[in-house]
Amino acid sequence: MLSDNKLALLKELVKQANREEIIWTKGYLAGYLEGSLGSTNVAPEQIAVPLQIKPLIVYGTETGNAKKVGTQLLANLKKEKTQAKLTDVFQLDINKLKKEKVALFIVSTQGDGEFPINANEFYETLKASTIDLSDLQFAVFGLGDSSYPLFCQAGILLDEVLEQKGAKRLLPLVKADVDYADLVTRWETDIKKALSGNTAVSAQPVVVQSNTSTSHKKNFTGIISHKVVLNDIGSNKETYHIEITPNEEIVYEPGDAIGFYPKNDENELRKIAAILGDESQYELFKTKNVRGLSKKNLEKLVEAFQVEITEEKADLLHILEHYKIAQINPEAVADLLHQIAPRLYSIASDVNAHDGEVHIAVTLSTFYVSEIQRTGHCSQFLANLPKGAEIDFYIHKNNNFRLPSHDTDIIMIGPGTGVAPFRSFLAHRDEAAAEGRNWLFFGEQHFVLDFYYQTEIQEWIASGILTRFDAAFSRDQERKIYVQDRIKEKAKEFNEWLENGASIYVCGQKSPMSKDVENTILDVISSERKVNLEEAKAILEQMELDGKYQKDVY
Repeated sequence: MLSDNKLALLKELVKQANREEIIWTKGYLAGYLEGSLGSTNVAPEQIAVPLQIKPLIVYGTETGNAKKVGTQLLANLKKEKTQAKLTDVFQLDINKLKKEKVALFIVSTQGDGEFPINANEFYETLKASTIDLSDLQFAVFGLGDSSYPLFCQAGILLDEVLEQKGAKRLLPLVKADVDYADLVTRWETDIKKALSGNTAVSAQPVVVQSNTSTSHKKNFTGIISHKVVLNDIGSNKETYHIEITPNEEIVYEPGDAIGFYPKNDENELRKIAAILGDESQYELFKTKNVRGLSKKNLEKLVEAFQVEITEEKADLLHILEHYKIAQINPEAVADLLHQIAPRLYSIASDVNAHDGEVHIAVTLSTFYVSEIQRTGHCSQFLANLPKGAEIDFYIHKNNNFRLPSHDTDIIMIGPGTGVAPFRSFLAHRDEAAAEGRNWLFFGEQHFVLDFYYQTEIQEWIASGILTRFDAAFSRDQERKIYVQDRIKEKAKEFNEWLENGASIYVCGQKSPMSKDVENTILDVISSERKVNLEEAKAILEQMELDGKYQKDVY
């Protein structure tokens, strides 16, 4: 018999509970009672009860990985009848957060510890606001690459600012490295526990970090065994095909990338140190990033040099010369700069078909500062390396860009150096005698000047490895033609391949290429299947969840 106080509490609990919760409680108590009596019988099966909380899932993404994690989380929560919502952070008004009870953020970090373009405005607005989020519980899942100095910095900053505005942590911040699949699964489990009221889940500001951060970053050395410019004389571009023979056996898969830490030019460093007042201290800058400084780095220099820097991106030497910076302590300036971050390039070879070598395609990056042409740090570093030079590198595993089974058809869309991983794909499928069909879309400016890997592509067509090939050379006619135009022209066949189970792969520039290509694919699905755009988006999102639509864009 219950005491009066306990009976009153029980009646109040029952009064507030709905039917499903009462049924669940009945099963729980029955199982608990049997367990307490020492019974070895299995407890009654628990009935899945929909959670009353409707979490808001928010993603901030540059390449699509955060959106993929968010979409997967939404699907899994809905399977358990939890009515979650998913939104792009770009579309989220901070005032709407006040109406939410739980918000789950998935955000990637770009370049110099920066937010994705679609998330930056949200962060800055939230940071500058006086909003009170004391009724909100939140969790942040940060995506990043521990090779970079400011690992998961966007996730860290978002986690901090939400707490500053009064929001309460539902879960600790997660800092996930490139191999993030296992952490996502663990995070989903912890979310479900936390939302169901399981107090065993820590809500303290403890950082949960991937423990696989070094598994994919073993350093190797190799020799530049072959190097050739892929463009012909007269091209607007300077694209190199570089072959590296490792000094030891290495293992990589189609879809992986190779990482380099570019080295600074000693003459440039001596000039920097001399302007600052002591050329002998040039080695302070040996491992520092002095090229293509980001806006954040330039803001630090504005404060240190007491000048107004108008450039969005510039080299340190240019800033010192252009703004006539007076002598200043070189060590103080070096402390303001980040360590050199690695640059990644898609591997363009197959470890078996190319005898263990690693091949890459690199276009010399150019940009203008104060009407003076500058070049990218790593692309210039690689362009300067002569045949026979030794180079350090590591293999960057990319499990989100993998070939399907040998009997599955694939569609590859890779304009420019985006064709590099597809050279690897085709070489691998050729070597493995894969049965699946292969369709490649390639694009560049001019047929005569910029047709990368033309001879190999023609050989693959002749041998039947390449089932279909469509090229778009944008400047060979008055109206510019791009790969998405070729997809549109082949809409019927493109859709038939998809309906027969083909997987899509896209590699190259994120903006505008990958966005334009995705919009075209959506138009093709919509028109060929007679569905509206929202239904087409749902189809493509499901393909992405199933691993049948993969992107490696930058």
